Amino acid sequence: MKDRTKTITRQTKETFVRLTLGLDGHQEISIQTGIPFFDHMLKAMAFHAGFDLRIEVNGDLEVDTHHTVEDVGLVFGKAFMDALGDKRGIKRFGFAYVPMDDALSRVVVDLSGRPYLVFDANFDVPVIGTLETETIAEFMKSFAFEAKLNLHIETLYGSNNHHIAESIFKATGLALRQAVCVEGEEMPSTKGVL
Repeated sequence: MKDRTKTITRQTKETFVRLTLGLDGHQEISIQTGIPFFDHMLKAMAFHAGFDLRIEVNGDLEVDTHHTVEDVGLVFGKAFMDALGDKRGIKRFGFAYVPMDDALSRVVVDLSGRPYLVFDANFDVPVIGTLETETIAEFMKSFAFEAKLNLHIETLYGSNNHHIAESIFKATGLALRQAVCVEGEEMPSTKGVL
């Protein structure tokens, strides 16, 4: 099997992001975005995906968390797409339901080459820790569009905002783990390309 590891760096006037992603990892995870709750969510996602993930970020957190979260999503998505290569032999589809005490989320993914996000989750607080809750959808959008995948996220119910967020990130990790799994050598598309 080819090496499915990529390192991507992105620098703007607002952020510097360096990210290394290994799809066939050993859950070697080191994340420092400057946003502790976001780090916690990314670690949970990478762990349940079975990925190696290293992220170093220097962002304009004195403004807010938006630029940092969005740019991490962009870089993560680009690394993910590049690490997949031509996608030959992958399972392509993945799904997961994850309960987190009071909350239950469902995530379904298709590594189709067509970017799309459906995000149906509501938070009743504006911030968890120092992470603006509205940026969770922004992260998923940036990731899905750069990775060129369909990502459908739905929280079926939940009252604790931490639990809702955690169920979303864990379910995303599990769904991605299924989808990137190599199970043959064929292109998993009737079109012959993804």
